[in-house]
Amino acid sequence: MKIIHINHSDISGGAARAAYRIHQSLLKEGINSEMWVNKVFSDDWTIKGPTKTIEKLLVELKPRLINKLFLKILITKNKVIHSPSVSPSRWVKRINESDADIVNLHWVQNEMLSIKDISKIKKPIVWTLHDMWAFCGAEHYSSDNRWRKGYNPDNRPLYESGFDLNRWTFERKVKYWKNPINIVTPSKWLSNCAKESKLMSNYTVSVIANPINTDVFKPIDKKKAREKLNLPKDIHLILFSAISGGKDPRKGFDLLVNSLEYLRNDIKTKKFQLVVVGQEKQKLPFNLGFPIHYLGHLNNDLSLRYSYGSADVMVVPSRLEAFGQTASEAHACGLPVVTFNVGGLPDIVEHKKTGYIAKAFDTKDLANGISWVLDNSEIKKLNFYSREVAKIKFSEKNIADSYIKIYKKLIS
Repeated sequence: MKIIHINHSDISGGAARAAYRIHQSLLKEGINSEMWVNKVFSDDWTIKGPTKTIEKLLVELKPRLINKLFLKILITKNKVIHSPSVSPSRWVKRINESDADIVNLHWVQNEMLSIKDISKIKKPIVWTLHDMWAFCGAEHYSSDNRWRKGYNPDNRPLYESGFDLNRWTFERKVKYWKNPINIVTPSKWLSNCAKESKLMSNYTVSVIANPINTDVFKPIDKKKAREKLNLPKDIHLILFSAISGGKDPRKGFDLLVNSLEYLRNDIKTKKFQLVVVGQEKQKLPFNLGFPIHYLGHLNNDLSLRYSYGSADVMVVPSRLEAFGQTASEAHACGLPVVTFNVGGLPDIVEHKKTGYIAKAFDTKDLANGISWVLDNSEIKKLNFYSREVAKIKFSEKNIADSYIKIYKKLIS
């Protein structure tokens, strides 16, 4: 059985890292698996990407030109990425001519595959969703109900004007995707969204978490980790990690700052400092009253492991997450996580067992959760359960077996 995974890149970005780990978990179970990408960042021989200069140039130019054109005529307050997915791709011909038994799509936007391209794939398809784009319009996350009811002229949100890119993109999906695709989501929340959507309500949807190599992501001596990252030794460290740092509103850095304001004024809570992974130092418009350590972009698993090992608690204050990969990585390293009750995060964090789940967007409750972890007299139990839960929930073997079961059913 041969599987080809299709994703925009191999290890750059949350979806890419998830796709790559699924691919790796299958290889460990003896499955003939390859990953085809537009951008190669690793030196893994099982990754196939563009080899010709013109192909590499098109990978860079196409999305820039198309996004510049379409996003100029759409006026919206929804600042998440929008993908029109209109340009034809060289990948479809290669996929159809390959000896693959199954094509596993992942994050194929940024003009890697067009909406029409996906309908031209003649191999059996499994599509692992890493956000909401597949059943939305052009937006990758949405807080309105158009994806549930259909994108009609009368239900366009008031915060949008200009060309209705989302409706136009959705209608192209309806036009071209006549045959239901086998969908996999990493969380129950995303699965329920797909099932409730206008576009995918009759699709087969399975829930399979993203795997973690718990031999790589594992606890490390806190003193050693802090020395390695040049962090202070004798104070509580709160970790925030996101690929775009605090720049992406969906990641909720502003909500975390509000929570830390409560903590700073709480005499019961010991002094703390904040560690931020995912961006370089930024100048904030106000004084937080406590130091922030910016670690920048950590692109390898060992550096990430050190960041998790250095902290006392990880906070994931996202407004919406399809899964929450930083939370699962933190748990694998034995680090408790505090988060909101949104998206796929409750699938990862177990309330008051591996961390704390606060009421959605209630920054005072988020502060209570951080305080609950930092002041917990049984912190070693939290560390232990976080690690043990991660080893079960995100086991590479169990997750690979779940994918193999779906593949075999499709082939038969």
